[in-house]
Parts: sequence; C-alpha cells; structure tokens
Amino acid sequence: MPVSCLSRMILQSVLLASLALAQPRCKCTFGKTCWPGEKAFNKLASQVSQPLVHPVPPESACYPANNPADNCTDVTAHSREGNWRAEFPGSMQTPYWETYTFPNGTISACYLDTTLGFSCQQGSVPVIGVDARSEKDVQTAVKFAAKNNLRLVVKNTGHDYLGRSTARGAFLIWTHHLKNITFRDTFRPVGAPQAKVYEAVMTLGSGVQWHEAYDAANSRGRLLVGGLSAGASVGAAGGWILGGGHSALSPHYGLGVDNVLEFSVVTADGRLVTANAYSHSDLFWALRGGGGGTFGVVTSVTYRTYPSVPVIGIFGAVPLTSEAIAKALVTEFIRLQPIWVNTGYGGYSNINSSALQFFFVAPNASQADVDATVQPFFDLAANLTSGGPPMQNGTVPFDSFFSWYRLLFSGGEQVGTNIFIGSRLLPLPLIQSSPEKVAETILSIEGGVLWHAVAGGAVSRVPPDSTGLNPAWRNAVTHVGAFQGWPEGASASVIAAHGNKLQGEVSKLEKLAPGSGAYFNEALPFEPRPQTTFFGSHYKRLKAIKKTYDPASLFLVANGVGSEDWDSSLNCRH
Repeated sequence: MPVSCLSRMILQSVLLASLALAQPRCKCTFGKTCWPGEKAFNKLASQVSQPLVHPVPPESACYPANNPADNCTDVTAHSREGNWRAEFPGSMQTPYWETYTFPNGTISACYLDTTLGFSCQQGSVPVIGVDARSEKDVQTAVKFAAKNNLRLVVKNTGHDYLGRSTARGAFLIWTHHLKNITFRDTFRPVGAPQAKVYEAVMTLGSGVQWHEAYDAANSRGRLLVGGLSAGASVGAAGGWILGGGHSALSPHYGLGVDNVLEFSVVTADGRLVTANAYSHSDLFWALRGGGGGTFGVVTSVTYRTYPSVPVIGIFGAVPLTSEAIAKALVTEFIRLQPIWVNTGYGGYSNINSSALQFFFVAPNASQADVDATVQPFFDLAANLTSGGPPMQNGTVPFDSFFSWYRLLFSGGEQVGTNIFIGSRLLPLPLIQSSPEKVAETILSIEGGVLWHAVAGGAVSRVPPDSTGLNPAWRNAVTHVGAFQGWPEGASASVIAAHGNKLQGEVSKLEKLAPGSGAYFNEALPFEPRPQTTFFGSHYKRLKAIKKTYDPASLFLVANGVGSEDWDSSLNCRH
C-alpha cells in the first residue's frame, strides 16, 4: 500500500476517534443540569410557527389536580379510537408506552382507571417539544436538539408497538400537523433525466393519515397503496413507510417502499434534503425499510398512484369445532396462500383453535376468476363443518378499493389497550412444503395469530437489494403476529411475565423458519437479535449510511439501526 494512502487512512482513523471522544457519552434529559433553561426555550419558541407543546398523557384529564379544566368523559368515550388519540402530543396508541418502569420495578404512569388509586405521573411522555407546521419548524427543532445534545424523539400519530416515538425526559418533534397533500399530473424526481417522468403522483406531508390520503386519492379517481387500521388513523408518511409499509394491496402492487418516488427529509445537521434514486440515493435506499426515527425527520413522501379499479372482496368466517376440523381447514387455508397472494389477493386473517376468520381484496379481478380460485376452500369448509354452526363465506364485488376499505375500516376501536406483538415472516418454501406443520404450530399458539397475507406476488418480484428493507420480505408469503395483553395497573413483574410468554410463542414461529426475520413495525420490543431479525443482511450498509448522515446519533429508536451502541434507555453510550 502506498505510504500516502496509509497516512490518509491513519489520519482518518484518528479524526474519527477524536470525534467519538468529543461527543458526550450521554444525552441530555429533563432534570439534568445540562437541560436548557427558560431563556433557551423562549428563544426556540420565537423561531417556530406555533407555541411549544408541553405533552401530558391524555388520561391526565381524569385527574383534576393535573388538569382541572379538562373533560374526563371525553377521554373515557374516545380513548380506544386511533384518530382521537393521534390528536394529543403526549398520547401513544398503546398506553403502555406512555409509562416508565424504573430499575426497581416501580412504574410512573397516568392510568385511565382512577379507581386503581395511583397518582397521575409523566411516565415516558416527553416534557416539551415543537408542534411542527412547516419544514422550517422541523429544521429549527433539529438544530436546537443537536446543539443541546437532547434526547430527541419524533412522533406523528403514536402508532408504535416498540415505543420508538416517546422517551422519558425527551424533547419532542411532533409532525402530526404536516398535513399538506399535493397531487401532480406529471412528476420528475429531483436530479432525474428529463425523460424520467411519472404520471399522477401524490406528495403527502408526514402528518397525513391514511384516511386523509385515501379520501384525497379517491377524489381524483386514483388508488394508493397504504396501511389499514380502524379509522385508518396510521400515518401515511412516517413510521409506516420507513419500516416497509405492508398493505392488503401489496400482493398486487407491492409494499409501500416499492411505491415511493421521493422523500423530503431533515438530516441531523438541520439540512432539508431530497432523497430519491438520483439525489442522496444512499439515503433513499435506507429510508425504504431502515426504520423510522433513525436517519432524519421525514417531512413529506411522494407516492406513485394507480387508476381506481373494481375489486372483489373475499370473506370467510369458519367455526373450528374440533381439533381434526381445525387442523384440516387451517392446513388447506395455508396451502392455498401462495396461490392467492401470487394471483394478487391480499388481506388479513385471525386464526385460533376455535375459528378461522379472514377478509381479502382482489383488485381488478373478475368475480368468476375469484370464485374459481376460492370456492374449493369454501366447499371443503362447508363439507367439514356440515351440521355445525353456520359459516359466513363468499365473494362480494365493490366498485373500488375505497368502497371496500370504507366498509371495513371507516370506524371501530383498535387501540387504547396494553399489548405486545411478536411476529415472523414465513417464507414461500416453508408454506409450499409443510402447510400441515405450519398449521399445527399456528393452532398451538395461545390466543391465536394474526395472519397478514401482504407479501408474495408483486412483493416477491422486487429485487431484494433494491431497498433497505429486510430481504426476507421478498421471499415471504405472510407476516404472522402473536400477541399478549394485560390490564391497566399491572405490576412490572406481571407485564414481564406476559412478555416472556409472548417470546415463547414467537419462538415457535422462529423454529418453523429460523432466521426468516420480522416486520419492524409490528414486532417484539425485546427481540434478542434485532439487527438481523429486522434488517437481515442489509444491516451493515444501513449502519454505514446512518453514520454518514447522523454521525453523532441524534436520532435513536429502540431496536433501530445503531441502537446496540447505547444502553437500554438509549441515553448513554456503552
């Protein structure tokens, strides 16, 4: 090696080592002497468009001493509605993540049930933050956090099973009110050749939720690949897309990351950059699956859209009245899954020892073709359950995906309770070769599983290394989730016991397909090997890109890229 090259490498190593030594070992959190004073926060307030927010758990309205003017009746009536909870900077969709457990096992929390006898405390809810209404607001907040070495969290709606958008004593950037929606008939990504033009794209601010995005797309006669939950309250341009973004439409159109054309993102140095295939392409690669709250603050996402087309809804509700019937029907259902998803049918199922329930959507398909595909399963179910409880199976035509979505997801309650979720991706070879073994495992899991038919088909046709997403997605048929819940006010030991129980159930899925990976947005918060489980062979490259754009680790989330270099609180380096 030439001496000059060797000298350059040594100098670079020394500079990097010096940078590491210069960085504080721990983040600054509320209550420490390093925490900015009133003067600093007043100056920040003068530089942003809205007054600073002082988040509190929404349940605090039920404690007059904390919020004497608030209405507890409103909280009680709406606490399980995702869109209601999203309107509070201090609210998480899963209340557990508003709480904080000290090393000695005591819990700081603010419970909705005041009869438990606990006082209302701040828990893990950040104490102060910026209600961002513009990209400039985000830039100002990021620079403030970096200058003061603050523990920083980024939150949109609080849909988060790993607690990544909240932290005790932290400074918050709340992106929920970045609601701009722009439709463009033609679009050329920044830096792209003149001929690289896309038609009918939508740019969504990072605070836009899926119900708002779907309404806007439908008004234009367009279809958008997006997430589905009660009230469609999940953010359309935040953690959903950054973690991969699965959808019932994915087998037909691909995952969310397969439909993104461009991001606007504020990086750790406060710059607003455009990331696409031609500008900051490394960051564009990482943002498509590398996880939210990790590489910067996304302010908008530009998606391709598709013409609205008729769809066929596929519905099934089959009682499983004996072990033999359960095994036979679930085995056949699983055996058929590669056929269904590779034909472009996607959807969701709940499978347990007593029932199999599912609803799928088949875009731009004829009812005759759909019936020919699914009727054999309905016939088998009718034959095996003859004389038992009635089934509810069939196919129904809809004029659009929007109509199907409105029927199933326009309302309902899906949040506001304490829950852990664990998941695994199940690959095509396993499903094809061992459907009976998969069925036996699924039926053995306490409480059953959520079977998300959101892979295969178009998802499998995308080259595994084209995005930062875990490559396991490209060989998967389904994303399977198990869950454990517990009542409000449970002790730390009871919560830990539920976590251990769930970990045991997930290990059954892991044994089916060792190393298959999991979906980062719906997974165990205590995965033993999060780097490989969530990111697979892409982890090394993702971490290198993070060091490029965030060398001081301003952005840290639980189980995210680079988190292994920090303690469990993500406040201090190892």
